Amino acid sequence: LIAGMVGAVKPNSAADLGTLVIALVGISLPSFVIGTVLLIVFPVWLGIGSAGKWGGIGDIFLPAFSLRLPFAAYIAWDKRNAWGALPDRCHPLGLGLVGLASLMYLTRLPDWMNLSLPVMLVGLCLSLKGVAGLRLQAISLVLVALATPNQLPYLIEPYILPLQQLIASVAGFLLVQLGVPVTVKSIYLFVNGQTVEVAPHCAGLKMLFTSLYVALMLLYWTGTYRSRLRTSLFFGGTVAISVVGNIFRNALLSYFHGMGQDEAFEWLHESWGGDLYSALMLLAIILLLRLIQDRVPASLNLVVQSPSSSV
Repeated sequence: LIAGMVGAVKPNSAADLGTLVIALVGISLPSFVIGTVLLIVFPVWLGIGSAGKWGGIGDIFLPAFSLRLPFAAYIAWDKRNAWGALPDRCHPLGLGLVGLASLMYLTRLPDWMNLSLPVMLVGLCLSLKGVAGLRLQAISLVLVALATPNQLPYLIEPYILPLQQLIASVAGFLLVQLGVPVTVKSIYLFVNGQTVEVAPHCAGLKMLFTSLYVALMLLYWTGTYRSRLRTSLFFGGTVAISVVGNIFRNALLSYFHGMGQDEAFEWLHESWGGDLYSALMLLAIILLLRLIQDRVPASLNLVVQSPSSSV
C-alpha cells in the first residue's frame, strides 16, 4: 500500500522505480523462495524470529510476510494509476487514525503494535485521498488486517467446542468402520489405551483461517467476488473442505497413535507431513474455485411467468 502510494505521488522517481522492483520480485518469485531468503536474512543474519521452531510473534511474521508479499505487490502496482488519478482530499478522521496508530505503537504492547499497521494505513488513505482512496484500497486493507499477527483469533476458542466434538465424533465413526477399537468422549478419542485430544488448533482453527484468507485472495485475483452467488458457494465450500479435511486428519492421527505407529504420527502431526496435508487442502480450494467458475452461473435469473388470462 505505502509503496503504491509513493509511486503514484512521484511517478518515474527513485521511489517509483523501487516500487516497480519490489512488485516484480514479489510477483516473479514463488513464496517458498521468498520464505527461504527471509529465513536467511532475519533469523540467521539479524537474529529476528527463529528458523526451526514456532511460538512467538516473531515466528508468525515471517510466514505471513512471505505469503502475502507477492499478492500485496501485485495489488499495490495494479492500483497505482487509479490512486494517482484521485483528487487530493484530507478526511479529518484520517488524521485521528494516524495519531491513534502512533499511540498504539508507542505502547510497546505486541498486539497493539501489530494492529497499529492497518490502523495507520487506513488513516493514510483517508488523509491523502479521503473516502474514495479508502474504497480503492479496501481489499488491500482487509488483507493486511487479516494477515497482521495478533491474539484476537484465540478469543473464539472457547466457542468452538461443538466443532471439536463434531470432528471427534465423525473421526471416531470412520475408525469404527475400519474395525479400529475406538471410544469417543467429548473431544477425546481413545484407541488401544492411547488418547488423542481434538484441541482447538487440531480442530483446524488455524487452517480454517488460512483457508478463508487464501479464498479471499483467490476471489479478488480472479474477479469472482463480483458474483454474490459464486462468492457464497466458494466460502461455504472452503469451510466444508477445512472441516472435512481436519476430520480425516484427526482420524489418521488417532489411528497412528493408537496402533503404535509413532513415526507416522510425528510425521503428520509435527513434521512436513502436516505441511503437505495443508497444501493439499489449499489445492482442493483452488480446484473448487475452478469448478464453481465452470459450472455455476454468475447470477440466477429467475423468470416468473404470470398465468395467461382467458378471454
